[in-house]
Amino acid sequence: MAENNDLAARAQAEISAMAREGMDHPSTKPVLIGAGVGAVAGALLPFVSLPLGLAVGAGYAFWQRIKK
Repeated sequence: MAENNDLAARAQAEISAMAREGMDHPSTKPVLIGAGVGAVAGALLPFVSLPLGLAVGAGYAFWQRIKK
C-alpha cells in the first residue's frame, strides 16, 4: 500500500512540475511525443478513436517516466 502512495505522490509531483516548468521540464516532451504517437495510432486503427489513442499514448509515456 505504501508503494501505491509513493507512486501517486511521484505522479502528483511530476504533473505539478510539468505544469510549472512547461516545455523546460524533462518529462514534457516525451509525454507529448507519446500523445502524438497514440493519436496517430488512434487515427489509423479502426477500433481506437483519436482522443483515446492520444490519452493512452500520453499516459503510457508518463507511466514510463514515473515508474522507477
